[in-house]
Amino acid sequence: MSGTCDTVRPLTVLTGIVLGSSVATTFGLAATLVVFLVLSGEVPEFRAELPLLARYLVLFVALTAVAGVSFLGQAKNRPWRHWAQAAMWGALAGLAALYWSTRS
Repeated sequence: MSGTCDTVRPLTVLTGIVLGSSVATTFGLAATLVVFLVLSGEVPEFRAELPLLARYLVLFVALTAVAGVSFLGQAKNRPWRHWAQAAMWGALAGLAALYWSTRS
């Protein structure tokens, strides 16, 4: 042992959870979009859902990218990690606000 203490930081764990969740959601949205595209000729209701589904897919791809950069910054203890964290939490808050604004 070289005398260094490697610890897991709680913010890194939370960032990893956000990253994993956004990857899973992105995959689910992409798979759903593919199915809707394939079946849109047979089920006209699916065609109406495509624009909103594509919009949310783009938003979650962006969240996944920001969360990935943020996780790398946290894991490697980079000096810019605080900016990446702010961007990730801001994007997550923005998505939550968008979700709640569409529910009435």
